[in-house]
Amino acid sequence: MSTIVKQIRNHILKNVYQISFLQNQADRNYQAALEQHLPNLPVLSVADLNLVESIKREGVVVTSLEALSIPHTDKMFLATQKLMPEIPKNLSGEDNEYVVHASAEQMMQYPEIFMWGLEKRLLNIVENYIGLPVAYHGAYFRRDLANSVERKSRLWHIDVEDRKILKVIVYLNDVDENCGPFQYIPLSLTSTVARSLGYKHGYIQEKNLQKALSQSLWKSCTGKAGTVVFATTSQVFHRGKVPVDQDRFTVFFDYTSRQPQYPFYCKSSLPGEDLLSLAGNFSEQQRQCVFWRPSV
Repeated sequence: MSTIVKQIRNHILKNVYQISFLQNQADRNYQAALEQHLPNLPVLSVADLNLVESIKREGVVVTSLEALSIPHTDKMFLATQKLMPEIPKNLSGEDNEYVVHASAEQMMQYPEIFMWGLEKRLLNIVENYIGLPVAYHGAYFRRDLANSVERKSRLWHIDVEDRKILKVIVYLNDVDENCGPFQYIPLSLTSTVARSLGYKHGYIQEKNLQKALSQSLWKSCTGKAGTVVFATTSQVFHRGKVPVDQDRFTVFFDYTSRQPQYPFYCKSSLPGEDLLSLAGNFSEQQRQCVFWRPSV
């Protein structure tokens, strides 16, 4: 299916999902599902519970791989360092290209990266934030190019795939203010800004956001290689700031519930045949997180 056809299909489906009585019923079903799953949420350590509470309260939390101490982190990070020089500067040669993703073939050469996003402790943290069984959409290895292109994820937006989305972003090189940090509007201000702009969905130019909120209140997540950003991207305005001094290398680990608000926007970072080839290494919990669609 072509990109244009997919965009038209998704637009039509979204309008159908937003029909008032359907939306109201979906909201009631969602609240019921949260209440039903509450007793089944995984038990967390005090440190992980505090992390979840901070994510809920702040919308974005910055920590580090070292502080998290998730199992197999060393193998994952070493694999990312090996993969970094294999990501080309550009693929299409177009002037408006701003990011190059590792291909599925490249990611399958380093399965430690994808598998890290399925670590039990990490899944348990995510589930306690989302409040429902977790769908894992994979690992997206990005090289964000140091150029002046401002489009798509470099513009301010709120993700719409689900009511609660959690992205775990790992910086693979040092990221300062001029190296394309993840930026966000605090959770406490996002709804006010959205009302001021009449925002429903889509992207917002920087100049338009400046009219609604002083730039002094925008937050940048900077840090050394190994910095980790937990971001509730369906709850806060956010963007990747344009890198100026050097390219930014990151891995995004993406999660929603298994009943996302708009499932047609959800896709995996790897094709089905690659997921099946990895499945022999999955625990039952991991399998359910990956193969969450009834049709798979």
